[in-house]
Amino acid sequence: MKSATLKPRLGSRGQPEESRAAILKAASREFAEHGIAGARTDSIAQAAHVNKALLYYYFEDKETLYAAVLDDAFSGLLQTVLTALKTDGTPRAKILAYIGSYFDFIATHPLYPRLVQREMMRAGRGESPQLQHIVKDYFRPIYERLTEVIAEGIAIGEFRAVDPLHFIPSMVAVIVFYFSSAPVMQAMTNVNPMLPARVAERREAVIDFISAALFQHPLKPGERA
Repeated sequence: MKSATLKPRLGSRGQPEESRAAILKAASREFAEHGIAGARTDSIAQAAHVNKALLYYYFEDKETLYAAVLDDAFSGLLQTVLTALKTDGTPRAKILAYIGSYFDFIATHPLYPRLVQREMMRAGRGESPQLQHIVKDYFRPIYERLTEVIAEGIAIGEFRAVDPLHFIPSMVAVIVFYFSSAPVMQAMTNVNPMLPARVAERREAVIDFISAALFQHPLKPGERA
C-alpha cells in the first residue's frame, strides 16, 4: 500500500506564502489594536495559527514584523492611487479617480486608518525608525504625482489656484477621517457609520466636498468617480 502524500499544514515552513500571509493578517489586527509597544507576538502567533518559532523564522523580531505590516498596507495604497492618477484623461478626471480609489481602499481596509494613526503618533514622539522609509517610498511618490496633476489642472483652468502643500493634506483628511472617527460618530448619533449605505453616502459627500473646493466648475451628471 502506497503511503499518502502528506500536505504541509499551515504554520509549517512547507507553506511559506500562506504562513507569512496569515502572520501579517494577524499582526495587522494586533498592531492596529495595541500599537507596537502593546502588541504581543504570542497573540499574533495564536491568531495566525502558527507557533511562535515559525513567526520568528519569517520575521526577525517584533519591529521587523511591524515594518512588514506597514509595507503591506502602504504598498497597497500606493499601487491603488497611483494607478488612478496615471490614467488617461483630464486633471479633473484624474482627481476624481484618485478620490474614489483612495476612499474605496480605506473602506475595504478598515485597519489602515488605525495603523497610520498609531505610526504618526509614534513618529511624532521621535520613536519611528520606519518614518523615512514610509515617506520616501510611499507618501512622496503620491504627493509628487498629486502636485503635478493639480498644477496641470490650474494651468488649463480646471482647478482653482490652490497650494498643494495645504490642499493635499486637507483632501486626505476628508477621505480618511470619517473612518478613523467612526466609533465617535456612532456614539454621538447612535447610527453605525460603517453600514454600507452610510459608507456610500459618505463617498458621495467626499466627492462633492473636494470637487467644490478644487474645481472651477461644478460636477456634471455622471461625472462622479
